[in-house]
Amino acid sequence: MADETQYPTGAAKWILVLTCLSCAVMELIDSTIVNVSLREISGNIGASVTEIGWVSTAYGIGNVIIIPLSGMLANLIGRKRYFTGSVFVFTLASLLCGFSSGLWGLVIWRFIQGLAGGGLLSTAMSIVLGAFPPEQAKSGFLVFALGIMLGPIFGPVLGGYITDTLSWHWIFFVNVPLGIIGGLLSWKYITDLEGAVKPPKIDWAGIAFIAMALGSLQYVLEEGSIHDWFDSIEIRIFFAISIFSFIAFIWRELTTDYPAVDLKLYKNFNLVLGNLIGLMYGIMANGTLFIFPLLAQVSLGWTATQTGEFLISGGIASAIGMILVKKLFPGTNVKILMITGLILVIISLLPMGFVSPDSTGDQFFWPFILRNIGVAFIAPNMIGIAVGTLRGKDLAQATGLSTMTRQLGGAIGVAIISIYTTKSDAFVRHHLAGSITEFSIATLERISLFAQTFKGIGYADDQATQAAYKMLEMILIKQQTLISYNHGFLSFACLFILCIPVILLIKTPENKQEPPVDAH
Repeated sequence: MADETQYPTGAAKWILVLTCLSCAVMELIDSTIVNVSLREISGNIGASVTEIGWVSTAYGIGNVIIIPLSGMLANLIGRKRYFTGSVFVFTLASLLCGFSSGLWGLVIWRFIQGLAGGGLLSTAMSIVLGAFPPEQAKSGFLVFALGIMLGPIFGPVLGGYITDTLSWHWIFFVNVPLGIIGGLLSWKYITDLEGAVKPPKIDWAGIAFIAMALGSLQYVLEEGSIHDWFDSIEIRIFFAISIFSFIAFIWRELTTDYPAVDLKLYKNFNLVLGNLIGLMYGIMANGTLFIFPLLAQVSLGWTATQTGEFLISGGIASAIGMILVKKLFPGTNVKILMITGLILVIISLLPMGFVSPDSTGDQFFWPFILRNIGVAFIAPNMIGIAVGTLRGKDLAQATGLSTMTRQLGGAIGVAIISIYTTKSDAFVRHHLAGSITEFSIATLERISLFAQTFKGIGYADDQATQAAYKMLEMILIKQQTLISYNHGFLSFACLFILCIPVILLIKTPENKQEPPVDAH
C-alpha cells in the first residue's frame, strides 16, 4: 500500500525540526553542563565530594528510566501534549534546581528534570525523523545526528563559562527562557502521531519493572567506582535488583496484550543490529571521550577551559564531516561507510596510545580530527540502520529503544574504562616503583636535586627531604596515570574491531539508496 502520510513542508517543517532539535540539545547539554560546576555547587550547599555526585546520578537515572517508555506515554496522552508537557516540566525543574539551597532538594529536582528530559530526547528524534518522507530519510538522520553530536561537547565549556562569570545557579536559569520559547513553539507546530492508538490499559507492572531495572543499573554504573564495585554490598544489591527486574520486565512485555514497551519490534533484524552497534559504539566512543579530559588535565596539565575548547574543534569537524559524507557518498552501501568510519576511528586512537608528558595539543589535533571524521561516517548510518525501516507508532517506540541502548552503552563505557584504569594503575605502579630504590643512582640524584631546590627557597633540611620524596611520588602518579590512559586508548582501538562483524550482518536492500519503509 502506498505511503499516504502527510509530511510538513516549507517554513513549518523547519520550525518543527529546529524546535525539536533545540529541545533535545538543551536536554543533552544539561546532562554535561553540571559536571564542571560540581565543585562550586558542593561548596555552596555544603555537600561532600561523594554526596555531590548524586546531582549527576539522579539526572542520569531519571533520563534512562523514561526513555524506553516515551513512545507509550506519547500514545497515552498524545504526542503534542507529551512533548510540550516535557518541555515545560523540564523548564520548571531547571528553575527550581537553580533556586535549590540544599543537596537533596537539588537532587530531587534533577531527577524530575531527568525524567522530563528523557521524554524530550527520544520523542524529538521520532518527530524529526518522521518529518521527512522515505526518500529523504538520510537528511532526517543527518539533522538529528548533528544535534546530538554537538550538544554534549558544548555543555562543559558553556557550564564553565557561566559558572566563572555568573554563578552555578545560572547553568539552570539559562534553560528557562529557552524552555518557554520551545514549549510555545512545540504546542503550535507539533501534531499528534497519525495512527497512534491509546492503550486501553496501562501496563503498570511493566513500567515498574523497567524503572527498577534501568534505575538500578544506572546507579550501579555511576556509583560503582566510588563504592569499589562488587566489593560493596550496596552495589551487589542494586545489581541483583536490576537483573531480576530485567527478567521480569521481558516476561511481562512478551505476555501482556498492552505492553509499555513493545519488545516484539525486535523481530526487525536491522533494529536489533542497529541497537547492538549503538550499544557497542556508545561503550567505546564514550569510554575514549571520558578518559581524554582526564589525560589532558591530570597528566598533561591542561585547564578545563583548554580541554573544552579542544573538544569543540573536534565536534565542529564531525559536523562538517557528516555534511560532506552525505554529499560525497549519496548512494554508497552503509556497510562500507560504517566500516570506513570504524577504521578511521581505530587509526586515530593509535597515536593516542603513545602520549608522553611532553605532548602538546598539536599532537592530538589531527588524531581527533580523524576520529570525528570517522564518527561522521558512523553516527547517521547507525541511527538509520536501527529505525530506518519503521514509521508511525513503531518509529516512536524504536527511537526510544535505540536511544536507551546508546545511553546505557555510554554509561557502561565510562564504567569499563574506570575499572580498567584503576587496575592498570596498580599494575603500572608496581613496575615503575620497582625502579625507584635507594640503590638507584638516578633516583638518588633526582631526590638530591629536588631537595636542593626546596632548600634554595627556604626549607629546612628535613622538610626539603620530605618535600623531595613527595615530589617524586607526584611524578610517579603522573607517569602511571599517563601510561594507564595510553593502554586504555590502545585497548579501545582493538575493541572497535569487534563492531565490524556486526556491521557485516546488516541487511541492505538491493539497488536502493534509502532504507525501505514499512507501509502502515
